Amino acid sequence: MTKAPTPLVPTPPTDLPRTLGELRASGHEFRTVKQELRDNLLDRLRSGAPRFPGIVGYDDTVLPEVERALLAGHDMVLLGERGQGKTRLIRGLVGLLDEWTPYITGSELREHPYQPLTPASRRLADQTGDLLPISWLHRSERYGEKLATPDTSVGDLIGDVDPIKVAEGRALGDPDTIHFGLVPRTNRGIFAVNELPDLAERIQVSLLNVLEERDIQVRGYQLRLPLDLLLVASANPEDYTNRGRIITPLKDRFGAEIRTHYPLDIELETALVRQEAALAAAVPDHLVEVIARYTRAVRESPAVDQRSGISARFGIAAAETVAASALRRAGLRNEREAVARICDTVSVTSTLRGKVEFDSGEEGRETEILAHLLRLATAETFRARLSGLDLSGFTDLVAEGAIIETGDLVSAEELLGQIGTVPGLAKVLDRLGLGDAPSPGQAAAGVEFALEGLHLTRRLAKELTDDGRTLYGN
Repeated sequence: MTKAPTPLVPTPPTDLPRTLGELRASGHEFRTVKQELRDNLLDRLRSGAPRFPGIVGYDDTVLPEVERALLAGHDMVLLGERGQGKTRLIRGLVGLLDEWTPYITGSELREHPYQPLTPASRRLADQTGDLLPISWLHRSERYGEKLATPDTSVGDLIGDVDPIKVAEGRALGDPDTIHFGLVPRTNRGIFAVNELPDLAERIQVSLLNVLEERDIQVRGYQLRLPLDLLLVASANPEDYTNRGRIITPLKDRFGAEIRTHYPLDIELETALVRQEAALAAAVPDHLVEVIARYTRAVRESPAVDQRSGISARFGIAAAETVAASALRRAGLRNEREAVARICDTVSVTSTLRGKVEFDSGEEGRETEILAHLLRLATAETFRARLSGLDLSGFTDLVAEGAIIETGDLVSAEELLGQIGTVPGLAKVLDRLGLGDAPSPGQAAAGVEFALEGLHLTRRLAKELTDDGRTLYGN
């Protein structure tokens, strides 16, 4: 019997009140969105429960500022370069809302039964009294998001007159003729505007009342609809200035400006890659560290345009590419397991070149620069992982005239067959965290990393053949 698919939105419990009278009898109290966020955040702070699951590297820097903004009831803007997890953090705020909240059944603005806003909802509340029907909204439905684009209109965000309702005979002055936009439809939730400075200035103006007076204006209608929401935006710091593409009055209305950043150390960078990458094959820890160091090296390189930044997606995509290379080898060589090796990192320099914006003076040298930075990252990881170990067993092997052939089309068994028993190999595998009884794929990954490290520290020669194989020797 097949299992039924899990619904995207959970079904409300059957014991929840279904009318206004039942809701009042249950003792339910109305709280604004910001009060909900504050109370639930305080509960998690007191209990020690996770506040922002899945957010890596911000525990001591960004998250305390976000928590202070929520406790103060401030709308906020997150400033940071691309790929710093701004959108992930914003979406994570939904987890601090109540799991279920009541609203008037059929209400466009999901109005709370205690506080109907629109004329239609107020009429319905007057007519039905305690029998006012209510439904329940899951917190996952209380989030709205808009990527700011030049073609975004006031109607998209705030609303516009609906010509169909006017054609039905309603007067133009009737508020019921308004078709509400994304912001009011996220009433009693969290609304996010990504890349806020990309909104045209006249569109930014439409958000002023939402942030301060909490009401909306549509084509001359002055509707006193006190919206209940938290407004969060993201932006690049360079654009978020009066000289950039943001109007000063809008900046003034955000209560908190919070700077995000890339992971501050290698451990956080590797943890982020491990958490986010969907790996098609096993990637040993030392290779993830190489990728993390590589990402940081590219990010800090003077040849790279620092204004654009190097997204965390660069390291994630690199790990996935390395895993895919190992899986391809396993398929071609009929290996029982797919384990990535250092030779699999070579493909990263060409496949991920499009994710990096170089300074104009480096045109034509992009792949060369990326390959050089990869070698530096590999050498740094080699020194960090294997420094102080006696690797003479490997150098003695080639000193006797042996040529070790490897590459992305050489199987683990073929590589290990050329090595045989090497003194010190067990300590290498132990240092790399590959265990006391590594599989052939893991052992081959350790051997190849040691060979490459010895080459990069000028203790072994290396030659690349025309068919893509790698030869280590004297």
